[in-house]
Formats: sequence, C-alpha cells, structure tokens
Amino acid sequence: MSYRKACLILLLISSTAALAQISHPEQVQITPPLIRTIDPPAPDATATDLEVRADQLRAAKLYLDALDYYRAALAKKPNDARMLNKVGIIYLMTQHFKEARKTFEQSVKANRSFADAYNNLGVVFYEQKKYGPAIKQYHKAIELDGNSASFFSNLGAAYFSKREFDPAVQAYQHALELDPEVFERTSRGGVQAQLPSPEDRARYDYTVARLYAKMGASERSLEYLRKAIEDGYKDLKNVYKDVEFSELRKDPRFTELMAAKTAALPD
Repeated sequence: MSYRKACLILLLISSTAALAQISHPEQVQITPPLIRTIDPPAPDATATDLEVRADQLRAAKLYLDALDYYRAALAKKPNDARMLNKVGIIYLMTQHFKEARKTFEQSVKANRSFADAYNNLGVVFYEQKKYGPAIKQYHKAIELDGNSASFFSNLGAAYFSKREFDPAVQAYQHALELDPEVFERTSRGGVQAQLPSPEDRARYDYTVARLYAKMGASERSLEYLRKAIEDGYKDLKNVYKDVEFSELRKDPRFTELMAAKTAALPD
C-alpha cells in the first residue's frame, strides 16, 4: 500500500469517528433500566420485618428493591392477601399491568372481603382504558367498604372517562362528603390523561369546581374554575345559572376571575 493511500484511509477513519460524535437531537434513547441498589433480604428475617423494610423502600421509590422484600415476605406468608396487594401495587406503579392484574386477582382470591384489592384491580383496568371492567371492580370495593372516599373518587373518574357524567358527579359528590380533601390527594393529571378530549378535561374541572362550591369550599372552587377557563370550558355561562355557585358569585374573587376571563377571551 502506498503512503498516499494509507493517509487517505486514516483521514477517512478520522472523519467517520468525528461524525459519530455529532449530536442527533431527533434520536430517542431508551432510559436505562431500574437497578437494585439495596442488599438482598436476609434469609432469617421475619415476614413482618421484611414487609416493614419493603414499605420503606416503596416510599423511597426503590421499587425493585421493595419488590424483592415483598416477595421474600410472601415466601414466608404464602397467599397473604395484604402482601399480594402490595406486590400488585409495585407492578402497577412500574406500569407492569399484566403482572399487576394477576397479582391483584390472586389477592382477591386469597380474601374475597379485601376491598383494597378490588379497588386496585379496578385501577389496572382504568389505566388500560377498560372503564367498564374498572367500574365493576370499584362497585365491588364499595360494597365491601362504603366509607372509602378514594373508591368513590376512582368510580367517578371511570364514569367521567366513559362520558357518563351524571353517575360521575354522584360518585364525586359522595367522595367529597366522605373526605373533603380527597381531590388534593389524587392526581388531576392521572384523571386528565384518561379523558378523551380537551372539552372533557375542561368539563371535569368545571364539575369539580361546582362540587366544591356546593360544599362552600370557595378557594378550591375558584381554583378549579380557573382551570376550567384555562382548558377552554365552552359552557362557562352556566356559572351564573348553576345554584351551586350562588354563594360563590358573591365573592369578589369570583367577579375578578370572570372579568379577567371576559377581557382575555372576548365572545
């Protein structure tokens, strides 16, 4: 090989290597998988100790490590409905829906009176946009425990996603009667992600605003009313007709909010 040819080959290799370093902003890179960072469960640990440690790891969002500890606890207490439910929650939070559904079904089978497992099975169906089956499971949970605001809130979300607004409002109202703070502990984003259109998302905000207004929770009602406006709720004129807003309409903040809306969004 001549010296000139060798130089040309080296130049070509160098140019290729340089091009390989160029950024490709349109490329998608897979996120590295979750890794286990905690020492494995001790063989002589009790089921209770393992469960407590798993709960701590789950709270710290170390889900794979928590799963190891829950499984170890479950090995010492086979077919424990509570433990199976916690394993299912880990699968649900890591979006392994097939495994979550199977585990919640095992929990239900282990204890037919365990309302949480029915509710969580409903959440799996809800996340998969299977709203009919989700509603069925939520009703089963409510039959076993009619004092859980979360069960009624979940039921309302499923009805809302099916555009069955009347039963959705009834479920949400029941949830708020049981716990006025229920919406503060649930993810608006999670509900919003299931709603099929911006119009439905705006209607959700308006519905929650109306329910809070009925309870006399002015601050929260105004917050959701503002969100409804931002999301482009088309029937905002109903705020002057709906009886639930009768007291809120006397609040200067309501007048200010509606005036700002009128100025920003002319008819």
